[in-house]
Amino acid sequence: MIKRIFSLSAALLVSAGLLVRCKNEQDLSLMDHDESELMRISHANMEQMHMMKPTGDPDYDFAMMMKMHHQGAIETSQEQLKSGTNQEMRDFAQKVIDDQQAEIDLFNQWLQSHSPLPEEDAAAFRQKSMMAMEKMEKAQDIRILTGRTDIDYAQLMIDHHQSALETSSAVIEHGDDPEIKEMATKIIQSQQEEISQLQEWLISNKTF
Repeated sequence: MIKRIFSLSAALLVSAGLLVRCKNEQDLSLMDHDESELMRISHANMEQMHMMKPTGDPDYDFAMMMKMHHQGAIETSQEQLKSGTNQEMRDFAQKVIDDQQAEIDLFNQWLQSHSPLPEEDAAAFRQKSMMAMEKMEKAQDIRILTGRTDIDYAQLMIDHHQSALETSSAVIEHGDDPEIKEMATKIIQSQQEEISQLQEWLISNKTF
């Protein structure tokens, strides 16, 4: 009798597991990366950054690079506002646009008042910043895209922010300008908070 009860319980657990699996498979739809407008924006932005000619001045190169990097975040966030439906993610995207446009303005002001001065640490900074970009590209290329803008935006923005953190850490280590180091520190603080916010949102809202 006990064996029969155990067998019945096991069968019910297996059935429940199969039902959950089937439901998850039905909820999960995959999108080819080539069909994603978010990925198109990201790839175009990365191509532009790869084409940037370094000056040999870590501070100057960081400012130029982060202008482009921030512009990529703005364009990605504009697509979220255009196609996303989740209000929390729409509010998040608008904040990204506002904050990063303000930082682009600060970088522009700094660049207008400075000229590049090649430094010994330039090669080390360049290597670390390139590694951060390549890491972001690989992370995004293996992401499971669902075709749901809110979810895909949150995933890709985590990778985008992470590369900004690593590049900012590199200029703090290898740069000299106090103003640039202060901006880099603020980027690290704000984007660490936003990565945590995106991760928490995904845990609550992802369908896979």
